Amino acid sequence: MNILVLGSGGREHAFTHKLLESKKIDKLYVAPGNAGTNEIATNIAINPTDFEAVKKVVLEHNINMVVVGPEAPLVEGVHDFFLSDEELKSIPVIGPKKDGALLEGSKDFSKQFMEKHNIPTAKYQSFTSETLEEGYAFLETLNPPFVLKADGLAAGKGVLILEDIQEAKAELKEMLTNQKFGAASATVVIEEFLKGIELSVFVLTDGKSYKVLPSAKDYKRIGEGDTGLNTGGMGAISPVPFADNDFLTKVEDRVIKPTIDGLQKDGIDYRGFIFIGLMNVAGDPFVIEYNVRMGDPETEVVLPRIKSDLLELFEGVATQTLSDKSFSVIDKTATTVMLVSGGYPEAYEKGKEITGLEAVEGSLVFHAGTKNEDNKVVTNGGRVIAITSFGETIEEALKTSYNNIDKISFDKINYRKDIGFDLVK
Repeated sequence: MNILVLGSGGREHAFTHKLLESKKIDKLYVAPGNAGTNEIATNIAINPTDFEAVKKVVLEHNINMVVVGPEAPLVEGVHDFFLSDEELKSIPVIGPKKDGALLEGSKDFSKQFMEKHNIPTAKYQSFTSETLEEGYAFLETLNPPFVLKADGLAAGKGVLILEDIQEAKAELKEMLTNQKFGAASATVVIEEFLKGIELSVFVLTDGKSYKVLPSAKDYKRIGEGDTGLNTGGMGAISPVPFADNDFLTKVEDRVIKPTIDGLQKDGIDYRGFIFIGLMNVAGDPFVIEYNVRMGDPETEVVLPRIKSDLLELFEGVATQTLSDKSFSVIDKTATTVMLVSGGYPEAYEKGKEITGLEAVEGSLVFHAGTKNEDNKVVTNGGRVIAITSFGETIEEALKTSYNNIDKISFDKINYRKDIGFDLVK
């Protein structure tokens, strides 16, 4: 089979790496890809949301399946585009159609979905500029901290957690009337703050059956001890030690099954990944958010732990025979540490030469923001490289990652030295 992976980050490099284990792969293309995918597959320089360009690539290279990495093409309807095109409609797309992608594309939609299907989540209300005063009144009913979420996609930056009610009101006004996050914050969801510890559970579904992938926990803040600004993710651990069988059974019974059943009841034919962001509140799972694709950097710790042939699983998704496919996981811990550009998540420079990658031993190197330039690998984004390692324990895996990080360098390199700090006794 010829496969096209859409996207350019560490997640897409991890998909590419995993898919190449399959004996069914003939040619693998990544659009637009990065310096890492370029070493093991063929990069094609197109924008994943330019669907006409995607069509051209699919027809030119006889693509048999398209795997969608990021959320934007899904929310914008790449799957629907394929189904509505005579030349493309028989080619399976791994990722939901527009109606299913609303689970991530609209926080308001996802909260209504959870409420409708009795899926545990924080209490909430949604507001627009017309109902700003009602938003102020709802804030008065909550205890701090106050959680404000832009309804639409805001590149992972549309969530504010604020301690002061006056600041919360000012930010609500800023989001609704001054469009702080553009069209994404035309509607804002205000919800109660859940106190607990976060984790993510990933599900692959063909719309009827599903496979529960390994759990993971990522680290969003730039600074050690979870301080400073939010990022796209500074590292991840899988599995999550406190997500034992009892907790995961609760997740399956209270969250996963009602989610899959709810999609069916609502007539949404969902084929792809569901990322379920959870809060463990005194041993009970509550849903913080849905994403309609794999997370990044969680993909870089979850996929390497899967023993099964990923392409076979995707074929099961496409043909709704996922329940017939075997699925097993490596019983080891995986850890990922993200190397980022100096200044990230604020202003940073690109084009810095990366050295030492060839010296890495015993870890997987997943490229995120990299590109090839003049026979060198250079930085091309805020999050640059993910270093993933296995171990019997979190500490053992992290030691391997950090030992290898010492061999890599680029100007103003930055990374967190405390990934997993809250999970290690």
